[in-house]
Formats: sequence, structure tokens, C-alpha cells
Amino acid sequence: MNLLASTIAMPNIDYLALSPEIILLVGATLVLLATSLVRGGMKRNMATGITLLLSVAALIASLLQWHRVSTQGATITIAKAISMDGFSAFIGVTIACSMILATLIGHVFLERERITTPEYHILSLVAASGAIVMAQANDLIVIFLGIEILSIALYVLVAFNPLRGESGEAALKYYVLGGFSSAVFVYGIALVYGATGSTNLGQISDFFAQNQLINTGLLYAGIALLLVGFGFKVAAVPFHVWTPDVYQGAPSPITGYMAAIAKVGGFAALIRVFIAAMGSQASTWQPIIYALAIATLLLGAIVALVQRDVKRMLAYSSIAHAGFILVGIEVGTLAGTSAALYYLFVYSIMTIGAFGIVTVLGGDGDGDHDLTRYRGLARRQPWLGGALVILLLAQAGIPFTTGFLAKLGVVSAAIQGGSWPLALVAMLSAGIGVAFYLRVAVIAVLPGQPEMDADTDTPASAVSAATSRSQTGLLLEESTTTQSEEAIVNVPLLGAIGIGLATLTTVVFGILPGPLLDFANSAAKIFQP
Repeated sequence: MNLLASTIAMPNIDYLALSPEIILLVGATLVLLATSLVRGGMKRNMATGITLLLSVAALIASLLQWHRVSTQGATITIAKAISMDGFSAFIGVTIACSMILATLIGHVFLERERITTPEYHILSLVAASGAIVMAQANDLIVIFLGIEILSIALYVLVAFNPLRGESGEAALKYYVLGGFSSAVFVYGIALVYGATGSTNLGQISDFFAQNQLINTGLLYAGIALLLVGFGFKVAAVPFHVWTPDVYQGAPSPITGYMAAIAKVGGFAALIRVFIAAMGSQASTWQPIIYALAIATLLLGAIVALVQRDVKRMLAYSSIAHAGFILVGIEVGTLAGTSAALYYLFVYSIMTIGAFGIVTVLGGDGDGDHDLTRYRGLARRQPWLGGALVILLLAQAGIPFTTGFLAKLGVVSAAIQGGSWPLALVAMLSAGIGVAFYLRVAVIAVLPGQPEMDADTDTPASAVSAATSRSQTGLLLEESTTTQSEEAIVNVPLLGAIGIGLATLTTVVFGILPGPLLDFANSAAKIFQP
């Protein structure tokens, strides 16, 4: 037995490289143990505080990784399965910042729904650790492990509101389609292994550099299946079918969390696999991503235009945002990758902030998200309405916001890379997006507009021609006054801090983008030969 043990070569472990996910996973485990073993369990406020501390610790660990990489270079650890480089540090910072905001905003939902147990915090910590693993993975099998850690926690989070049947239905849809996409992804891993003889991304890259493939069918099939698996995770068309129903049915803070962190993890893994490991095979996968980007940009923007439910509108909006990130990835250049990374960071902040406001306005049960709830919001609660307008304008790509620079970056990279038709489609999608973002912003800013008929989307005064002008005016005035009085919502301190931080970040980095742009550019340089 001792002789056998002495022949086993233990891999070298760099604990700094693993520190963000260790912090999150160990923290989640300790919170779970405290809940199970301590009399009375851990209460909501304490769980929120601990989760915030763990998220800040993960942020500090990611920044320390960046400092190490900047001074000593990148590191590959655990038998070349985990990478610590500028890219993983950037994604770690993005996920940690998203976790801080999601925890602050999630507390609003937990307090309003009188949920005192810490399951939300435990599952969100676990899901975030899975996303970080996906970003650091240097092996296809480790990427799959990260996907499953992320996805299983999200399946439960989507079903977190037992009082709404839509929540359970959404979780079931997400679970079935998520399981299917994972199976497709694993099959793709098997085919790539059969074609290259390895699942390690570094060894796959070396294989392409040193060998000329004669029979490429196996590799091409593997690449296609990997793209299908990633397409489900990032909600790219036509693999987006789960997104609207799941986003609408899930509790609002969890929708924002999922829209941000799941996309960050999915795109991080996609970039590492196709830009880093399979960059030499770009002629194989670029046309597929080109088509996916066009379909995602157009469908997301056009369908969002006709939505009355704000959560469903933001779901299709997130699909369109995925299309913009795909534009940056398709180019395959330093500028494209850097633009995609910058877009991921600012998108996650904008999205969580917007869903934070949706959470506040959702009311008891979190079931009412019709546009009418947003009418006159800026008059009733100026700071909340102002934050909503800023976050919506940022997603529309209005100048002096991070959203403008994000869209400009991917479009410029596409033009520089010769993909100008794709850049034109992206600009068309952005133009369509302005319409539905401004629709909500105008409703929030301009009170006293006629109520819209739910079926025809026309003024309610036009529905009944028999009603006199004076009677209609009195009814509308009474309706508007009643709605204004009832729609004043209480925003807990932590929720206000979360929304405020998201809005402030969107404006500050929109006016002074230099540090974040430099960070994204440096993180993308590791993929250049």
C-alpha cells in the first residue's frame, strides 16, 4: 500500500488560483452547516451579511490574482486543468461584483416575501463558484464540471418562489432543456477528444499547431455540438427557447442574477475554448457564430418590441445583448475579444440593476410586472425612476453610459475585422432596441398618459366610443391618482444601495471608461499568439 502511494504523482496546487471559488464554496458550506446544526438556524440578515463578506473576499482574491499575473505572469495549476491569467481574473472580478449587487437586491425579495432561511444565499454562492470555474478551466471536462455546478444551483433558484406556479413551471423547463444541452455538450467533448486525443485546451491547441487533419468530420461535429451546448447556456438563437418563460417565471432578483452570472460564465468558457484553444480553426467556427449572432440580434430586439411584461421584455433584451457579445467573439481579434469582455462586465451590472428595480416594483408575490406599474414612477419616486431611466438608456446604448461604449466597441471591432455586414445588423438591432427601452423610460417619466388596453395596446379611452370626454377625463384622473398613491413602494436600504451602485457604475465608467477598458484589453491579450 505504501509503495503504491509513493508512486502516485500528486499535482501541484496553486491555492491563489483557486481562492475565489474556494472562498465561495467553503462559505456556502459553512452557512449550510450553521443552518443545519445551530439551534434556530441562521437568519436572513446574518446570511446576507456573510454572503456580502464572502463576495467582497472573492473580489479581493480576484484582484490579487490580477496583481500576481501582472507581475509574475500566468499560471497553470492542478495538472494543467486550471488557468490563472488576466482573463480569469477579469471574469472573477465581474462575477464577484455581480454577486455583491445580486445579494443586496435579493435581500429586498427575501424581506418582502418573509423568507428567513438562507437557501438563496447558499445556492447563489455555489452558482457563482461554478461560473468562476468555467472561466478558469483549461480542460473541457473542468468546463463541464463548472457548467453543472452553475446550472444545478440555478435550477433550484428558479423554483425558489413556491407560492407561484409559474416559478415551478419555469424551473422544470429550465431543468429539462438544461439537461439536454449538457448532454449535447458532453457528446461534443467526446468527439473533440476523438479527433485530437485530449480534452486539455493547451494540448488541443498544440495538436492543431503540429498536425494537419485529413479527416475533419469528427472535429467539425464536435465543434458544432460544443457550440450547441454553449448556445443554450448563453441563450443564443435558436437555443433561446427557454429564456422568456424561465426569466418571467423565476423570482425577479434571481432572474437578474441568472441573466448576468450564467451569461458571464457561459461566454467566458466559450471564449477560452474557441479563441484560445481553437483559434487556428476559426474558419470552421466563425461562420456558425456569424449566423448565430445575426439571428440572436434580430430576434431578441424585434420580439422585445411587442412585450408588455417588463420581465419578458428584458428577457428578449438579454438575448439581443448576447448577440452583441457574439459579434465581438466572431471577429476573433484582440479588439473583438476585449470588446466582448468589456460588454460582459457592463451588461452584468446594468442587468442586475434593472432587475433590482423590477424586484422592488413587483409587489407581494412578485407576480405583477405589467408596463402600467411603471407609469409616472419618476414623479412618485424620482430617484428610483431616474435610476430606471439611466439603466434603460445604458442598455439602449445612449452616449455617456457604459452601454454606448460596449456597443461601439463590438461594432468597431467587427468593422476592423472585415465583418461589416454583421456590424450593420448589430447597429440595426441597437436602433430597434432604442424603441422598446425608450417606451418604458417615457412611461416612467411622463405621467398622466392614457391607460393602454391590455389586448390592443391602444388608449383605453378609444375602447368605448360611447363614453363622453368629460367622463373619460374624470375616470382617467381618478385612476391615475389612485395608482400613484398605491404605487409608492418601500425600498429597503440594502436594495437602494444595490440599485444605486449599479446606476453609479454605469454612469462613472461611461464617462471615465479608461481603467475598465484597459483591464479588458489586458485580459484579452493572453489569447494573442
